[in-house]
Amino acid sequence: MEERWSTEHVLSLAPDPASLKAAGKLSGPAPWSATGTGGGALWGLCKGSGSTPYRTAVELGTPAYKCSCPSRKFPCKHALGLLLLWAAGPGAVADGATPPDWVQEWLDGRGRAAADKAAKQQARAADADPEAARKRAGKRSARVAGGARELRLRLADGVRRGLADPQPAGAWEEVAARMVDAQAPGLASRVRALAGAPQDELLEEYAMLHLLAGAYGRIDTLPEALAATVRTRVGFTTDTAELLAGPTVRDRWHVLGSRDTSDDRLTTRRVWLRGAKTGRQALLLAFGRPGQAPDLALPTGRLLEADLAYHPGARPLRAVLGTRYGSPEPAPAAAPAGLSPAAALAEYGAAVAEDPWLDSWPAVLADVVPVRTPDGWQLTDGTHTLPVRRGALPEPALWRLAAVSAGHPVTLFGECGHHGFAPVTAWDADHRPVALG
Repeated sequence: MEERWSTEHVLSLAPDPASLKAAGKLSGPAPWSATGTGGGALWGLCKGSGSTPYRTAVELGTPAYKCSCPSRKFPCKHALGLLLLWAAGPGAVADGATPPDWVQEWLDGRGRAAADKAAKQQARAADADPEAARKRAGKRSARVAGGARELRLRLADGVRRGLADPQPAGAWEEVAARMVDAQAPGLASRVRALAGAPQDELLEEYAMLHLLAGAYGRIDTLPEALAATVRTRVGFTTDTAELLAGPTVRDRWHVLGSRDTSDDRLTTRRVWLRGAKTGRQALLLAFGRPGQAPDLALPTGRLLEADLAYHPGARPLRAVLGTRYGSPEPAPAAAPAGLSPAAALAEYGAAVAEDPWLDSWPAVLADVVPVRTPDGWQLTDGTHTLPVRRGALPEPALWRLAAVSAGHPVTLFGECGHHGFAPVTAWDADHRPVALG
């Protein structure tokens, strides 16, 4: 029998609010027939405006979606509606069923495609020319170094001119374009952020960007771990297959929370994990195009036994998901162990000592009460207090946190940084996780 997802998990998969609203009308049994779940899949026939019902299927492990409707959104409203019907409880969907032929053919095709992709990756790795790769890396390194030097000069000019003197319209976009040309996308994104930085934070942003550009200028003299951090911040990436070919960490990972952010080009999903045995923190990133939810979906509060491979750095956090050993399973009926606000700040301080460009570090706070004050929301354990980072959550979500607390201490997961704490997940009195974003 497939492990049933929660309604909150299904809702997190919607590519946009319109899809979610449309799926709500399909979440009851009336439009569905021939539904079932088994073999790692969920399927059903949904009555539409035509004479032929839509064939809808979900592969639950990835997850992946298939529907005969013309929608270009993934998942479409039919897949979301079917998932909501299944998540509502037993009875509406037959458990332990055998997938019909059209579903099994799709699953088999996905398996063959995955095997072909793996074989092609292995073939490319075998055919790779190490000497050519070394030359390409050397050329890029020289281009990035040139871009970093130019950026330091631009920043020095800005300080010499005076930070109160506003930059001409589009000036920072021009500098960012120069960094893109220099193959340093990390520097480009930080340069673009300068255009919207508050005046009282501008000098700090200048300093951190100048430090990063200067660090790359002497990358060969830095300790290996710090050099890896600088390369990542500047914009160098490591291929997922290369990461997974190296050391991995196997653990039962507790899914502490997830959050989606969107712009005109991408939806980015951040999923935070903590190892039950190792205690290590991890951050998984997944991306979706407009109209498509990211393909990584791990329900908050569950445990997943899997291998993770960490990106290199002085304070490794971002990781990629490797082999999974089973499906996510329920966590123990208790909130995760947490820290005091003072201990969370100390942990963030230790992380910043290793990675100066780190804005925040994941933390679980234990026994804190959310309090609204004239200066904004605060989290207190009666001895120490942490401010809630401004803009981290909309006001209704903060009141939801207050309702979960009801004036009593709660366990709270989020990111702790120099601007305060950004809540992501709270555990209620029954130790159930409540997503706040």
